[in-house]
Amino acid sequence: MAINWVDTRRARAALRRERGAIIQDWGGRLAIALVFPNRYFVGMSCLGFQLVYRLFNNFPGSLCERAFLDGSGTILSLESQRPLADFVAVAFSVSFELDYFGIVEALRRSGLPLWSEQRDERHPLVIAGGPCVTANPEPIAQFCDAIVIGEAEAIVPRLSAMLLDVVQSDREEQLNALSTLPGVYVPLLHRPGVTAPVKRQWVRYLDDWPAASIIRTPETELGDTLLVEVARGCARGCRFCLAGFCFRPMRPRSIQRLFNEIDDQPGTKRVGLVGAAVSDHPDIDALVSGLRNRGLRLSASSLRAESLTPKLLQGLAESGARTITLAPEAGSERLRAGLNKTLTDDGLLDAIRAIGGWRFSQLKLYFMAGLPGDDGNDSDAIIRLVERVQQALEASTHGMSISVNLGPFVPKAQTPLERVAMAPVPVLRDNMRYVRQQLRQRGARITEESAEWAEVQGVLSRGDRRLADVIASMTSPTLASWRLALREASLDAQDFVGEWPASRTLPWQVVESGVHPAYRHNEACRVLDQTDTPPCPSGWCQRCGVC
Repeated sequence: MAINWVDTRRARAALRRERGAIIQDWGGRLAIALVFPNRYFVGMSCLGFQLVYRLFNNFPGSLCERAFLDGSGTILSLESQRPLADFVAVAFSVSFELDYFGIVEALRRSGLPLWSEQRDERHPLVIAGGPCVTANPEPIAQFCDAIVIGEAEAIVPRLSAMLLDVVQSDREEQLNALSTLPGVYVPLLHRPGVTAPVKRQWVRYLDDWPAASIIRTPETELGDTLLVEVARGCARGCRFCLAGFCFRPMRPRSIQRLFNEIDDQPGTKRVGLVGAAVSDHPDIDALVSGLRNRGLRLSASSLRAESLTPKLLQGLAESGARTITLAPEAGSERLRAGLNKTLTDDGLLDAIRAIGGWRFSQLKLYFMAGLPGDDGNDSDAIIRLVERVQQALEASTHGMSISVNLGPFVPKAQTPLERVAMAPVPVLRDNMRYVRQQLRQRGARITEESAEWAEVQGVLSRGDRRLADVIASMTSPTLASWRLALREASLDAQDFVGEWPASRTLPWQVVESGVHPAYRHNEACRVLDQTDTPPCPSGWCQRCGVC
């Protein structure tokens, strides 16, 4: 395909603004294109994408270059401005289900056959990985030659070695070889009911692997911040949370390892702490003190009201953080208990009072609409809770504005809520409209996620291979094109987002997360009982099956 020189100049300009990109000579090396199927701004704000980039480039004999969906012509790698067809493998890093549309766009814009069965050894191998495909790879299975199930650190080194071995082989030999790797799912060779499920791979000791981003650019959400993963997984066990179940168990990195990585990055002024629950790190106060003693400012990706400490709040305030974000998820304690969020109203308000003692300018609260067990009263419960939060902040010495983010609950594969129904779009719209109107009258700012797009996400989360035809036939990534493609495939969104009986086979049974299905079922029963499950212990246990 012809190369658009506007896109070439755009790639070179982005590269000039960066610090830390890895440029390697192509001579005799295994060339891998790592594609984030979205814009540069989104992809380069994702620490996981950068960690995979490091892993591929650290393997002897291989090189890895990045590509994104910016522009409109042939997709070009950033480092050498080559088309994807020049690479031995094209690896998609997929963080969100809605980026499945970007996979198809990237293949088409690169002139590569869309379907795995149409490609041979003349084409790059197409590989995908990420949390959503680890949970359920089936909607995009037919586009991929191989899908990585689990964490990159546990798979990428062996995958790179295998690619080096089979680079000169025909496609059948390549696929057969890849299928022998633990954690690698080869859809063309998988026979449901005959082939054993592919087991999710994960690493026990994160200290053995890189934790920090290596590329910094002003063209991202966090600008020149050094991103550092302080822990992976979450011990809380919230029953709706994909990250909490697909990245089990929680594994904190040692603060000495974190300090070593940070000290190795000269010129660092701000560090962004990344994790499912940063404030749950067992040594969070020592980590904050160490960063501040180094003269570094810090920010945090996610905080738990139950584990906020004065030292952490002080460190964030002194670093110039303007916004503190908490996620009560539900307005009522009853629904929170069903989600296994043990946060009480009084516990939240205690945290709010502690936050109000510092000079933050905004408090952001996350809630979900359409939660399982909602009897129609949770919208009013959200409004009452926000009012109590406002009163608690008014009583503090420093004024803060309140911003509320309201999004629909979406059931996710591999979680205890994988079979529950998603609330209908009209119900979600009405509930969110009511909350929006009431909160705006009370002076709170509110942002909403689209109920219609949440339904699309729900379909993709619990979809099967029939959805590949839907995604492939879409003329643009719009709701109108999606709905038309569903109709032409004689599919109904409700078949995917409605209640799933216990007798219905789960498409994602082709993979094994490590969490025993009986454990997920028991956790689902506890939703209705509003019974909590204690957090995972700090050591290994036998409770859910992962360890």
